[in-house]
This record gives sequence, structure tokens and C-alpha cells, in this order.
Amino acid sequence: MTDIDKTAGPAGTPAAGAEAIKAIPVRHYGRYVSAVIAIALLVAIIYAFGQGKINWNAVPDYFFDDRIMTGVGKTLLLTVLSMVIGIVGGIVLAVMRLSKNPVTSSIAWFYIWFFRGTPVLVQLVVWFNLGLVFEFINLGPLYKDEWSDFMTPLLTALLGLGLNEAAYMAEICRAGLLAVDEGQTEAAHALGMSHSRTLRRIVIPQAMRVIVPPTGNEVINMLKTTSLVSVVQYPELFRYAQDIGQNSGAPVEMYFLAAAWYLVMTSILSVGQYYIERYYARGSSRQLPPTPWQKIRTSMFSLGRPKGGMA
Repeated sequence: MTDIDKTAGPAGTPAAGAEAIKAIPVRHYGRYVSAVIAIALLVAIIYAFGQGKINWNAVPDYFFDDRIMTGVGKTLLLTVLSMVIGIVGGIVLAVMRLSKNPVTSSIAWFYIWFFRGTPVLVQLVVWFNLGLVFEFINLGPLYKDEWSDFMTPLLTALLGLGLNEAAYMAEICRAGLLAVDEGQTEAAHALGMSHSRTLRRIVIPQAMRVIVPPTGNEVINMLKTTSLVSVVQYPELFRYAQDIGQNSGAPVEMYFLAAAWYLVMTSILSVGQYYIERYYARGSSRQLPPTPWQKIRTSMFSLGRPKGGMA
């Protein structure tokens, strides 16, 4: 018979006195090399800019200049109004595109095809120069005036940006509406709800989860695209920065100033987009992602606490 060592533990456990396995983490040398290269490139870029004849003091001197602040306000106003036109027009076009009526569906398709296929700068210039073709605008008993008085720089900017944005928002809204299960629409119709009420109460609230993230990106993109309206003589942030740069002899510095203001505004909009996405994620996620303040508070309270969680 075979003697059994009663001091041995259960099967699969190391014997007493056996040396525990020492795990050695894998070293990723490629990460270190890429980090060194990235830091070296950043230092080289900073050094190159430091060698240039740039008057960096001009940036803080004009950062809160009255003209710059006026330009910031007009940029935000133009962004909001253009996005309102784009969102409303996009919803209408998306519903038309999904319609079973071939006429309305074809009109929506042609609109989207045309405005997405031509650059927004070309559209702005065309709207601005239509006065060369039409001397008067005549809407019958509603309105009649000279084209130059009717097509102001603000209206030109709104038409160029808003109508172009409607084409992109139409595809975003259409994707959101198609993301909702058709069974929910059929159930609403079975309960006697009309098509418009079904869209308003059932489909659109659920489609917002898909629509909000790309719409936030479109708002940020619209904020930057407003810099193009300087070609139609509408004064906004970039136009005011150009004028200040030409008069002060520091054009490059004013471009940096304008870029800094665009970064500030886009950062604020990005934070707002995060909270809106978090709001519409309530019905689809078991646990909402933490807010930036909650992340900071968690990190502060976890300082000095042992990894095991015990004091």
C-alpha cells in the first residue's frame, strides 16, 4: 500500500514551504520610447515658436478688449441662430425623407444632396452676390424692397450657415428616428395615437439618445465655421481679431488670441454636451457616468486610503 502524507493540503495547493510564484510585470518599452518621442516633439515645437518674433504680451493686452468681446457675443449669437435653423429644418427634412409620399421624399433628398455636396463658403458667397442678379426682391403683397437692403450680412450668414446645417441635421435626425424599434410605433398606432403624437411622445424622446451626441459635435463645428462669414462682411470674432491685428501691427498674435477664444468657447460647449448626453442616458444605462466634479471629489477622498479599502 502507498503511504499518504496527511500533512499535505488539498489537491492543487502548494506544499508547505513551497516558494510562491513571483509575477514579473511585462515591460512595454515601446510605450517609453513613444512617450520620449512625443515629449521631444512638443519641446521642439515650443522652442521653434520661442525663436519667432512674436509679441506674446499683445495676447493678454487685447484678450478682453471691447471689440473682441463684441465679436465673441456675435459669434455665439450667430451659432445659436444658425443651429436653431439647422435643427428645425433638419427635423422637417428627416420627416419628409421618411415619408411614404414620393414627392416630399424626393424634395428632401434633393435638398440634402445639394447642400451637402457644395462647400458652405461657396453658399455664403452665392447668397451675398445674388444682388448682382436680382435688383429687387418681390414677394407680392407681403414684402418688396431692394435686394441690397434685404440681404444684410447677418441674413446672409444665417441663410448660408443655417440652410447648410439643416442638410446635415436631417441625416442625424433620420438616423435617430430609424434607431427606434418599429414595434413601438406600431404599438402606439394600435392604441389609437396619431402619427404626429407618436413622433412627439414615443419616437423622438428615444431617438434623442442617438441624436444628441452628433448634434453636440455639430454645434461645436458651427461655432468654428462662423469664422467664414467674414467674407460676407459680417463682423464676428475672427473679423474683429483681423482688424485689431492690422491696426496694431500684430496680426499673428491676434490670430492666436482668436484661437484661444475659440478653444474657451468650444470647451464650455463640450461640458454642456456631456451633461445633456448624461441626461438622455438615464433610461438606457443602469448607472449614469460620474460628472467631472464627482470624479474630482472621488479622487480627493481616495487620497491616502489603502488599496484594500481598510483604514
